[in-house]
Amino acid sequence: MLRSSAIFSGLTLVSRLVGFARDVVITAALGAAAGPAGDAYNTALSFPNLFRRIFAEGAFAAAFVPAYTKTLKTEGEAEADRVATQALAAVAFATVLLTVAAQLAMPWIMTVINVGFLDDPARFKLAIVLTQITMPYLPCMAIAALLSGVLNARGRFIVSGAYPILLNLIMLVAVIPAQGGQIGAAYAASWAVLVAGVSQAGLCWWGARRAGADVRLALPRLTPPVKAIIITAIPAAVGNSATQINVFISGNLASFVDGGRTWLATADRLYQLPLGLVGVAIGIALLPRLSAAVATKDHAQEQAAMDEAVILSMALTLPAAAALMAMPYFLIDGLFTRGEFLQLDARATAAALFQFGWGVPAFVLIRILSPGFFARGDTRTPMTFALVSVAVNAALAFALFYGGMGVPGIAAAVSGAAWANALLLGFTLWRTGHWRPGPAVVGRVARIALAAVGLAGAVWAAQLGRPAVEAFVDATFGGLTHGHGGKEIALILTTAAGGLAYVALAFATRAVTPAEVRKLIRRGR
Repeated sequence: MLRSSAIFSGLTLVSRLVGFARDVVITAALGAAAGPAGDAYNTALSFPNLFRRIFAEGAFAAAFVPAYTKTLKTEGEAEADRVATQALAAVAFATVLLTVAAQLAMPWIMTVINVGFLDDPARFKLAIVLTQITMPYLPCMAIAALLSGVLNARGRFIVSGAYPILLNLIMLVAVIPAQGGQIGAAYAASWAVLVAGVSQAGLCWWGARRAGADVRLALPRLTPPVKAIIITAIPAAVGNSATQINVFISGNLASFVDGGRTWLATADRLYQLPLGLVGVAIGIALLPRLSAAVATKDHAQEQAAMDEAVILSMALTLPAAAALMAMPYFLIDGLFTRGEFLQLDARATAAALFQFGWGVPAFVLIRILSPGFFARGDTRTPMTFALVSVAVNAALAFALFYGGMGVPGIAAAVSGAAWANALLLGFTLWRTGHWRPGPAVVGRVARIALAAVGLAGAVWAAQLGRPAVEAFVDATFGGLTHGHGGKEIALILTTAAGGLAYVALAFATRAVTPAEVRKLIRRGR
């Protein structure tokens, strides 16, 4: 699982680095509160992604991967690929229908998902057009997600980890030469989403064929395997819908503040980094392993897989959360303040990022704990807990937003709802005996948390002394940078120092031991 997670995480890191370059260019070109382009573009990007997370990469994947893995283990490749062909036809047909319906109804949909845009006709009309351009991304991603599940079940993680890189590369190439100011860049970015979706689906198709999977195009039929997958997917779809209702509530409230959607989307880029590198990667590697252990009734292997996943995910997530909370303005200002993205935008985004930061461990734990249910074909329990989190999020979001916190209150509500969901998942796994963390796991996570607190103190001190850090950078690198890039270099040096501090503290607290590192190196060789 560690090797599979490392492959996926490494490729995800490449994707995130390219995505960071994309976000820097797009944020500088579109701005936030300075015009309609930023909020309209972020609406266009988030709407098809909302359905992608509900259906393509969420519910359908959660139901399809265990079914495909079980068939592969018990009935062989030919039967498993027949199930995949039938499932591919069904998900493609459903998402194409949904896309067409959304295209036709987009003006009415926009009045529901962005109530605040109604007072700004320019933002409203631009958001409609851009979202109609990006909506066909949904069926492309549905196909890519299913084929990625086929690859993961066969132990192939390179293509499924690499295909998101295409989206970031294509968008970056499209936006850099875009003409027409903010509006022209928004159109270029939106068309690039569509081109990238087709490219990603094509890459996953090629990867599946190269892996030996005989998945074909076919007319949709409601066969028994497809019915079983749909029945299993419905509760997960409801659960994922509940999670996306949180996104809907957040976006709707943010639409009442000029730049609010862009502030949340920019903060989202950073807190999603540990979620993508750690939570998604380990969760994807964990689900086939758990499914195989459940199919063979190997409870010891189930427990070991969950223990390893939780320790590994927290060792990487807790320091990330600590850094996001200790130096949010330093991060946002150093990464994004340029062009049309102003100091006002950086401070508002940093306030939201701080509130997202304390929710990051919960976001990752949801990804790690949910496979404990999915591997047993139980999508109903995570659905129920997700619905509870919606109620928590809605109550907190309205209370905090209108209670004076504004946009940062929206982020705080999302984090609070995530913790409610994660705690319910963990308690239920413990109560049912499916996974009970022993003293060794609890002790290890506590030591990891202690090391993360030390990291937070180090980078917080660096943020307080930021003028001195930047003066050192200018004195040391000024001849090379000629006055440009000083704040970016200061940020790189600070995060590198924080990372070294965490490693030293992890060894000092025995959160990680030299023997484990040597064992890991030997295993890698």
